[in-house]
Amino acid sequence: MSQNFKSKSEISFPSGRLGGALYIHIPFCKQACHYCDFHFSTSLKKKDQLIGCLSKEIKLRKDELKNQSVETIYFGGGTPSLLANNELELLISEVYKHYKISDNPEITLEANPDDLSKEKIEALAESPINRLSVGIQSFFERDLKLMNRAHNSEEAKLCLNEATKYFDNISVDLIYGIPGLSNAEWIENIEMALSYGVPHISCYALTVEPKTALASLIKKGVIKNVDDHLAQQQFNILVEKLETSGFINYELSNFGKPEYFSKNNSAYWQGKPYLGIGPSAHSFNGDQRSWNVSNNTKYIKHIQQDKLPLEIETLSTTDKFNEYIMTGLRTIWGVSLQKVNQDFGVSYKTYLLEQAEVFINKHLLYIDDNKLLTTKKGKFLCDGIASSLFKIN
Repeated sequence: MSQNFKSKSEISFPSGRLGGALYIHIPFCKQACHYCDFHFSTSLKKKDQLIGCLSKEIKLRKDELKNQSVETIYFGGGTPSLLANNELELLISEVYKHYKISDNPEITLEANPDDLSKEKIEALAESPINRLSVGIQSFFERDLKLMNRAHNSEEAKLCLNEATKYFDNISVDLIYGIPGLSNAEWIENIEMALSYGVPHISCYALTVEPKTALASLIKKGVIKNVDDHLAQQQFNILVEKLETSGFINYELSNFGKPEYFSKNNSAYWQGKPYLGIGPSAHSFNGDQRSWNVSNNTKYIKHIQQDKLPLEIETLSTTDKFNEYIMTGLRTIWGVSLQKVNQDFGVSYKTYLLEQAEVFINKHLLYIDDNKLLTTKKGKFLCDGIASSLFKIN
């Protein structure tokens, strides 16, 4: 059931769950990437107001993580690296002021290469931020122009060269399946990222979302459509190259060296509670999901009135089961049959095994140590497989 605009007392996080993640959405970008359907604005006119409201929302929602330590703070967007260091530190200080923070929390800043000047990187290194997630996407100028990225290839290389001098924990984003990107060029992209010694790489298939510029350009024939077969080939190349280089494909799109898995994203996939601050940000407390309005003006108006502009959905047992299947199959931890039996009952476990049989026979899924996992062959297809395992009320 979904309800509009709740007061802060109407959603709370269970005290029995230890450890949580805090996400802060920065809804500003210099320009719109053709493929992006996240909430953002290219106008910075309301930036000061919005930062004030983010700070206020952090305080308004301080009771939602009672008795839990915040293990990770993540600045996402949008383009959080557009913020000045004092603005980032203001928001971090508000979190420390109102929440219980674990020792040595992971504090991540998503950043674009064009924002990461030598001076900016040096200043960030002096701040509480200890992890950078850099949106490279491609080292080829042609790809960057096709996607309408704000940076160029030279900036991508310069920022990584500089950032690795100051930060040990760096993640690089790459996109595969880009029209015109050959397998040989994709290998070049991977090897270029590896040459900087980064311990984490996130890779995503280019997806054509409705109502994006990319969808429009493909429809008009300006850009070729995405080739799913080529994308699958490039995913397989990716897995082989990175696993050979010592990375673990711990989630479908994420590869990390040991001890460098993203704590923030792992919290989502392992069903830990998380609190989302800012317009369009989502939260989860184990039983309910909530999300803020995807409109900067409405967000500011409500926060200034001490109201939370969010909707809440209470999850049914079947909702929770389906989400566990979706997230579990994407990860190396898989779907625990013992957990399914314990949390959802024997009927759900029986149903899951019956539905999974066809995929086990096709060597797309397998069972090991009482866990349902995807095979190498099934990994790229895991979202589609998961949806076939969903229980329908």
